[in-house]
Amino acid sequence: MNNVLAKLGNIPVTSSIIESLYPQLKGGSQKIRQLEKSGDIIRLKRGLYICNPEISDRPLSTELIANHLYTPSYVSMSSALRYYGLIPEMVYTMQSMTLKHSRSFDTAFGRFEYTYIPRKSFSIGLSSIEKDGYAFVMATPEKALCDLIANSPSVNLRSIKDAETYLEEDIRMEMDDFLMMNVNIFEEYAKTGKKSESIRTLIKLLNNDK
Repeated sequence: MNNVLAKLGNIPVTSSIIESLYPQLKGGSQKIRQLEKSGDIIRLKRGLYICNPEISDRPLSTELIANHLYTPSYVSMSSALRYYGLIPEMVYTMQSMTLKHSRSFDTAFGRFEYTYIPRKSFSIGLSSIEKDGYAFVMATPEKALCDLIANSPSVNLRSIKDAETYLEEDIRMEMDDFLMMNVNIFEEYAKTGKKSESIRTLIKLLNNDK
């Protein structure tokens, strides 16, 4: 038998949207509790749920969940760099940037952390990733690297040697991958974002090897 919840796919939705699928019921909130207890829907936070993938037959996307869990936001830093295959280590916390206050959420799908970024830097270097019929917003590799450096208190790239050491030893990024990056995004970030001197050091390294 077809389950009406399947139409939700893998997109996080509010409780009101779920209640609208059962217009014949008066006790919508009670239905939500029943669905959650039976495991048909999974609670992400108060008022936000996702359909069990066994019902939707759609794979879950932690990147998509991250975009919806705390808005506006985009996936960035180590999570984005790992998604692009630019760093080798697994990242067990989904990292995002947000215009709101920094905060974190612990869910059935892991921990989601959000770091505040000023509005003037937020829109630089963003990309909409389309995958299997859905899309999520993620930093470009360049923006993700800038966000990571800007929000790592111990990182201060004073010289080209510092930048090389950070890339090759600290985050273990292949230098060939770095040299393919778009210098324009670094330049935009250096004008508005934190750690502008460190970002300018990256620009020097990029330009010196071209």
